[in-house]
Amino acid sequence: MSAAPRVVVVGDVITDVVAMLSGPLATGSDTAAGIRFSGGGQAANTAAWLAGQGAAVTLVAAVGDDETGRERVAELTRIGVDCAVERHEGYPTGTVIVLTHDGERTMVSQRGANLRLTARHVDAALAGAPDAGHLHLSAYTLLDVGSRGAGLRALAAARERGLTVSVDAASAAPLRRVGGAFLTWVRDVDLLLVNTDEATVLAGGLDPAAQARALTSVAHRVVVKRGAAGAVWVERGGRVEAAPAPGVAVVDVTGAGDAFAAGLLTAWLTGASPGAALARAGDLGALAVTRVGARPEA
Repeated sequence: MSAAPRVVVVGDVITDVVAMLSGPLATGSDTAAGIRFSGGGQAANTAAWLAGQGAAVTLVAAVGDDETGRERVAELTRIGVDCAVERHEGYPTGTVIVLTHDGERTMVSQRGANLRLTARHVDAALAGAPDAGHLHLSAYTLLDVGSRGAGLRALAAARERGLTVSVDAASAAPLRRVGGAFLTWVRDVDLLLVNTDEATVLAGGLDPAAQARALTSVAHRVVVKRGAAGAVWVERGGRVEAAPAPGVAVVDVTGAGDAFAAGLLTAWLTGASPGAALARAGDLGALAVTRVGARPEA
């Protein structure tokens, strides 16, 4: 096994308002819930889980010039994330309301300052991380038109610098809105991560291995995350690996996919086999769902 290179994670920083509903949402009325405010954002969460495993990681993102943004950056710094985060006056730090019940989640998002992430800032952050060996991009950056230029620049700059690249497809609904353009944007990335809903949007209603195989026409490796059913890894050229998910009591699924991504990357980037990488990813994802919130405990 080799030493892990520095990972540059590009994407979003969010405040999560997590409401753990006591029952189904009573539309137009009241539903009792336990409510918690915590750090979130797909990119920030992945960076936090990477740092929690001892990886060298730089987060490239944008927050508002507000107390919330300062709190989010401070907590990431405490975890061990190097934050290349711009502050934008007049724009709020992003916020997501997360409604969770019975193992499912629904999110209501205000992207805020995340939409202000720029290609110029991405270039500056990469220049400040000369030891980087891998770039991981949250696709929210591509899916939001305001930050798309930054996402596209991150992919291009990584190729120019010889970095390996992974992309997490982020969310089914915005993928559906942008259509086939997404696959053009991420063409020839080293690793594409999708959940089952995202795989269906991108590859149609096939079985997970077939969906991944179809997507290897775009990415060199594809991982389909199937929640409690485990995950599938397919490589361009035909290699297929599948792994079950550990059986755990689910408390909150927020951030589970981000933890999975971090586990996968730390294993794969140090030379682990696909099977071993999936196992590590599954273990970290399982740990994430046994607690409230999207981050590892500080």
